[in-house]
Amino acid sequence: MSTRRRSSRSIARDSLELGLAAPEVIARRVAQFWLAGSRPSRRDQLEFYRMSAEKAAAFQESWNAMFLELYRANFELGLSFMGWPWSATASKDVSARLAAQSQKALTAILGAGLAPVRRRAVGNVRRLRRARPRKLR
Repeated sequence: MSTRRRSSRSIARDSLELGLAAPEVIARRVAQFWLAGSRPSRRDQLEFYRMSAEKAAAFQESWNAMFLELYRANFELGLSFMGWPWSATASKDVSARLAAQSQKALTAILGAGLAPVRRRAVGNVRRLRRARPRKLR
């Protein structure tokens, strides 16, 4: 799991990669279902099992990454209160800093949640492209 900060540009790039990879993975797996027919081979059965197991794993990784990023953001928020001036004249500065910190935290949480799903989808496309296609029976 990466602890680097994510930018909105990297989240957009990752979303685009996921948006392109997911339909290809679905199309390749639907074709594999269709070609397997009523008697899937061992290879097909393993792929079908992997298809559902990896979704559960990616979901868990995604939620865990978002939780850790949220924890980190809350910790940083708590630390940031130590250095703030508590006068009424600084309230505008405080709210601007809070808004910037919140935006940074939300971007990091979204990026952390998106990364495991994108990584698996792009990896599946690469793996499924290398797989030998089945012949029709």
